Amino acid sequence: MPTSDSYQDYLIEALKDKIHAAAYLTAHLEDDEPEAGVLELGLSNVFEALGEPNMSNEEASLHLEKLDGLLSQNGMATVYALANWLNVLGLKLSVAVAQEDEGEESSSVSDVELVEVAKV
Repeated sequence: MPTSDSYQDYLIEALKDKIHAAAYLTAHLEDDEPEAGVLELGLSNVFEALGEPNMSNEEASLHLEKLDGLLSQNGMATVYALANWLNVLGLKLSVAVAQEDEGEESSSVSDVELVEVAKV
């Protein structure tokens, strides 16, 4: 019987590409009807791909604990904490212009990075 790789193995391998990881997280953050726990799962998958291989077991454990803590926070501090958490993985948070609705006048710039959260 032929064997196949699991989807999780495929996903983690694909997320080792930082561009793919960024797109994956962007899709999670732009979900119109997010389900509880899905963003946390997405962040954990990206961590498994980008962070875990580059950290000691102790560092990895501390980084995951930090994720749990920041996701349980409320308010503005959470955004900055998430930005710092992603920075350790070589990613950043940014704001871009949303896609325009059909019929609206088109801008000369379709995807502009407006804000980059400061790196630590």
